[in-house]
Amino acid sequence: MRITPLGWGTAVVAVLGLVVGRRLGWLELAAVGAACAAVCVVALLMTIGRARYAVDLDLADHRVRVGDRATGGLEIRNAARRRALPSRVELPVGASVAELAVPSLAPGASHDELFSIPTSRRAVIVVGPVRSVRGDPLGLVRRSVRWTQPVELFVHPALVGLAGANAGLLRDLEGQATRDLSESDMSFHALRDYVAGDDRRNIHWRSSARHDRLMVKQFEDTRRTLTALALATSPADYTDDDEFELAVSAVASIGVQTLRDERELAVLAGPGALRVDTPPRLLDDCSGLALAAGDAGVVLLGRRVAREAAGASVAVLVTGSGPSDADLRLGARHVPAGTRVLVVRCARGADVEVRTQGSLSLATLGTLADLPRLLRRATG
Repeated sequence: MRITPLGWGTAVVAVLGLVVGRRLGWLELAAVGAACAAVCVVALLMTIGRARYAVDLDLADHRVRVGDRATGGLEIRNAARRRALPSRVELPVGASVAELAVPSLAPGASHDELFSIPTSRRAVIVVGPVRSVRGDPLGLVRRSVRWTQPVELFVHPALVGLAGANAGLLRDLEGQATRDLSESDMSFHALRDYVAGDDRRNIHWRSSARHDRLMVKQFEDTRRTLTALALATSPADYTDDDEFELAVSAVASIGVQTLRDERELAVLAGPGALRVDTPPRLLDDCSGLALAAGDAGVVLLGRRVAREAAGASVAVLVTGSGPSDADLRLGARHVPAGTRVLVVRCARGADVEVRTQGSLSLATLGTLADLPRLLRRATG
């Protein structure tokens, strides 16, 4: 039970009215105090007792795409042996609270409510917990009982299909040899003299017999494509929220296609790395991304890739229209050498533009639908 601020105020008036009115002989003030006291007593009596409900909160789907319809159902059943009086039920949906009227229910009877949830923006919406509320009409006293646990609805960002569009960007580096030498790999490099401690399985016996000394095989390291996606989440990098939504959708689209192609992936955004074990979990984490002061801008993304995804063979840095070309190059400068870098500047309504110099490509994306064309031009 909780006494509201109005209830506390009424109680104070009741006490002051009764005490001061009696001491001063001011009957009118004493009457006001008595009336307020009576209201407080009635309000407390109206909260006595509690209903016994069995409440089931069910969402049709816990994951929806932005703009898709999200619905749910609420079943309230009277689990008591006597008739339940009418009551109110509160259903929090994100920052808002829906109030539902529950009629009088016979033992075992139930009441169903259907509701829809707006999904016009990408978000993680917490639905519930469902609470039954009892109180007086004036709102002096309130008693609520929690019946369910909160559930999460993930509103995923918009996606665009990239099947085949990013294949060139990734496949060119699959199995590419590096300049690092090792004692075992798939790519044979050269022969050298045997040194104590070398694996005898790598001895090349035919060359050893020809040179009259032991020779061992040496290999070049090859690498499997690791794609690192890094998203700037500093408000200074974006002119508005729609630009940030475009950047999130671009990262999500590339990430989902990379996972579908069964390639290694690291997504760096916000305070940490996103989950990349399955596309739904990646999209769940993308749903909760938000701009925050103090987060990394594009200038720091290259450092972050070098620190958290040093083995990446492809790095895609995504930002808004705020940074200049010099900032974009500065952000890419700290990416480890040998990594192919694509910096995508999201500017709503802009034409697709790609400029490539060596292993660095600077691209401008105006709409999500242009992302496949941008990736094809980046690999052309």
